[in-house]
Amino acid sequence: MNKWMKLCFLILGGGTIFKLSSMKDVFYVPMQADWGLTNTQIGFGFTVYAAVQTIGLFSSLYIADRFSKKILLPAGLIGVGLCGAYLTTLPPFSGYLIAFGAMAFFGEVVYWPVLLKAVRLLGNRDEQGRMFGFLEAGRGVVDVLIASGALFVFVQFGEGKAGMQAGLVYYTLITITVGIITYFIVDADDRTIPQNDEDVNKQIFKGIKNVVKSPNLWLASFCIFFVYSAYCGLTYFIPFLKDIYALPVALVGAYGIINQYGLKMVGGPVGGYLADKISHSPAIYLKWTFLISAVAMLLFIQLPHDSMNVYLGMTATLGFGAIIFSQRAIFFAPMDEIGTPREFAGSAMAFGCIIGYMPSMFAYTLYGSLLDNFSGIQGYNYVFSVMVAFSLLGFICATLLTRRMKMRNE
Repeated sequence: MNKWMKLCFLILGGGTIFKLSSMKDVFYVPMQADWGLTNTQIGFGFTVYAAVQTIGLFSSLYIADRFSKKILLPAGLIGVGLCGAYLTTLPPFSGYLIAFGAMAFFGEVVYWPVLLKAVRLLGNRDEQGRMFGFLEAGRGVVDVLIASGALFVFVQFGEGKAGMQAGLVYYTLITITVGIITYFIVDADDRTIPQNDEDVNKQIFKGIKNVVKSPNLWLASFCIFFVYSAYCGLTYFIPFLKDIYALPVALVGAYGIINQYGLKMVGGPVGGYLADKISHSPAIYLKWTFLISAVAMLLFIQLPHDSMNVYLGMTATLGFGAIIFSQRAIFFAPMDEIGTPREFAGSAMAFGCIIGYMPSMFAYTLYGSLLDNFSGIQGYNYVFSVMVAFSLLGFICATLLTRRMKMRNE
């Protein structure tokens, strides 16, 4: 099968696997009214999810290369699907927490680093930007389609308890079906390491040691870290436009859709194309877009927001968001050009996830505290200034990485 067709099936899995864990996006009200969960209980489920994800990613350093992607990718999807089957029974709070912990294990630990590994191995070095760009854009399309389907099922079954259960069954069946299809689409790993279990484990741990000791991998991972830190700040554009520009309620939803889905669908392919065809290096693309985003945000802070038209404010924030989304789409692409051995691609991706996604543990709290402690435009300017700082640190990090790569190639 053509590698781009295989990528389409990987995109289908990547856009499906997290729908059950993000069920609150569609079913928040019935989760309270018909399941009997409180706001705190719903939120605690995601706390458990994040804890399992953070701790579990360390085990991904071993799992992602020890077992074949042909086994791990279907196992992750089917495992999440089975959790969904359990959730359709609307279990008690303890069962809800167990299910969310299990979904974090199957989705974030077993599946996600291995999906990134599979995408990396699918393309050659000149295609990494486009591969990851289309992965991100495609996930956005699948996300919208599947969420829309769940909403349709929910409405058809009465929008209450029955509707929520039907929606969960819908998510479950799709996730398990995609898992079964994935098994027949994905190739087994081309093993260049011994098949004896003891020797395999020695080789895997040797690979992990190689990965952890690689300065280039640390730099590439911190590039992800700084992109994600700025990306977390995009969340606050909606309250900014509402508080400072008095964005009408009718436009809040439209802006949110464009910001969440539109930029992902456009930023992915554009970022991938520019990284591969214009800069000829994802790391170089990240370097210059870090600088561009920092300058753009500094200029944005200086704008007369109290007198500007709301549509100009929307356009400016979406323009900045487009840069960040193009970075987010390809920020795993440098993993190939830094020279990480392909047989240890899983460990490298898992390490990138551990470092790169760390901002989710503190960035929202940091930004939120700035808004709570400084009112009005001052608070938002502090948030935007922190985003500038992250982008400048990312520029320094990417500059060091590209210099090291240039020295290695010479």
